[in-house]
Amino acid sequence: MERKSSPALMPDWVPATGHALRHAGIHFDAIRIGGFFAEHVAYLLMEFTDFRAGPIVREYTGEEYHYFLLPPQTAAGHVWPAGARALSRQAGALAFVGVPAVAGETYPLGWRSLPTREVPFVEVELLQEMVARAASALR
Repeated sequence: MERKSSPALMPDWVPATGHALRHAGIHFDAIRIGGFFAEHVAYLLMEFTDFRAGPIVREYTGEEYHYFLLPPQTAAGHVWPAGARALSRQAGALAFVGVPAVAGETYPLGWRSLPTREVPFVEVELLQEMVARAASALR
C-alpha cells in the first residue's frame, strides 16, 4: 500500500528529486509570508484543518518564508494584508516558487504541509481567515 506522501500520489508539479522552480499562476498561485508571522499562520491553518492544510512550502534562507499554494488564478481575487504577498499571473507578479521533492535532499526548501489528493491546495478563504487571525493576535 502506498503512503499518502508517496511521489506517485503527488501532483505532477512536485519534482521527483531535489527541487524545481515553478511559475506561479500556472500550476498554482502562492501567498508568500515571512518570519514569525508566516509560522503563526501555518500553525493556525494546520491546527484548524487537523494537519490537512494542503501544500505549504518552507524556505530556509535568511528570513524564513512560507509559500501557501492555492488553486491557479485565485490569489489576485482577494485582498491580502501587509506581510502577505500574492504571487500569481493575475497579480501582475512574474514569480517563480521553489517546490521541493517529497523526500531526499531538498535544502533550502521543505514541506510544512504536503499536498494530497483530498487537499491538493490550501483553501483561499480559509487562508485569508487565518492570516487575519494571526495579524490580530500579533497586534
